[in-house]
Amino acid sequence: MRARLRVLRAGPGATIQDGGRHGFLRFGVTPAGPMDWTAFRTANLTLGNDDRAAALEISAGGLSALCEDAPLAVAFAGGAFIWRRDGVLLPQAARLLLRPGEVLAAQAGSFGAWAYLAVEGGFDAPLDMGSRATHVRSGMGGVEGRMLRQGDVLFADLLPAAARMQSLEASEFDAAIDAPWLARDAEAFRVVLGPQDDYFTAAGLTAFFAEEFTLTPRADRMAYRFEGPEIAHARGHDIVSDGIALGAIQIAGDKKPLVLLADRQPTGGYPKLGHVILADIGRLAQMRPGEACRFAAVGLTEARAALFRLEDEIAATPSLLHPLRREPTSKALIEANLIDGVVNALEGSSQYCDWPN
Repeated sequence: MRARLRVLRAGPGATIQDGGRHGFLRFGVTPAGPMDWTAFRTANLTLGNDDRAAALEISAGGLSALCEDAPLAVAFAGGAFIWRRDGVLLPQAARLLLRPGEVLAAQAGSFGAWAYLAVEGGFDAPLDMGSRATHVRSGMGGVEGRMLRQGDVLFADLLPAAARMQSLEASEFDAAIDAPWLARDAEAFRVVLGPQDDYFTAAGLTAFFAEEFTLTPRADRMAYRFEGPEIAHARGHDIVSDGIALGAIQIAGDKKPLVLLADRQPTGGYPKLGHVILADIGRLAQMRPGEACRFAAVGLTEARAALFRLEDEIAATPSLLHPLRREPTSKALIEANLIDGVVNALEGSSQYCDWPN
């Protein structure tokens, strides 16, 4: 048996993403995958999924979907999005058992650009070069290689564990996720220099790490462009094209930083000052245009240590769940039958009241 979500509304940028289409960069194929891998993995691990299981990536445009056919175990995490089930407010990150007929909706909140909705076992979509990740520019993966839109039906196979969950009450399964690594953090984004940091002047490197930069509206899944002080080149702004890794900081002839992200091109011909470390990629991806940030230089040892610490925190997600209590409604209170008898508070006292006839 299969459960499904029917998309009622999807803002621009909503797609299916899995862990990415890896191993094909040398053939010119972009990896795609989640913009914020930390939130993506948090949602999946909450359900016991493999960290590559396909989930929905939701942009600041939001999304709403209707559960159909069978109960569905889902989890969501990411920026400070506003989540509601049938209009009832939910935490920013949670695990839920959706019943057929229930609508789950997300909209942008106080911060963050991306959120992830995972389903137990992962969403089913055709494999394209071994991955379900959507890359819109090439029309690969996901739903017909495009963004989600109203009317799309997304399927999930009911695994044995999910089938057992159908007998659970939602109150037994629903839980809030305590994930401090997803909180807003104003710390500088850490950068490992190279491989072409020698293409920049000493003054340019100093400015990059000393000054503040602002994210421009020219920001998408391919790259984020920042405005700030000019980063001067020492040896021109063209190199022989070489491979582009996640987090690469290219600086072209305009002397402005461009941080390359999930949908980055496989190769590029502009010098790369350095790379934002993997542990900070999720935080950077959650920036919105107009927000400011700083960068800080670190070594490989610190970069590795930061990643290992973050991986350990995320791995502990299943132990950081707290029972989620539904917001009370008049109907729920009536059904709860909170009053099971009447007592006279004045009985046995010298003070009592004569009720009118």
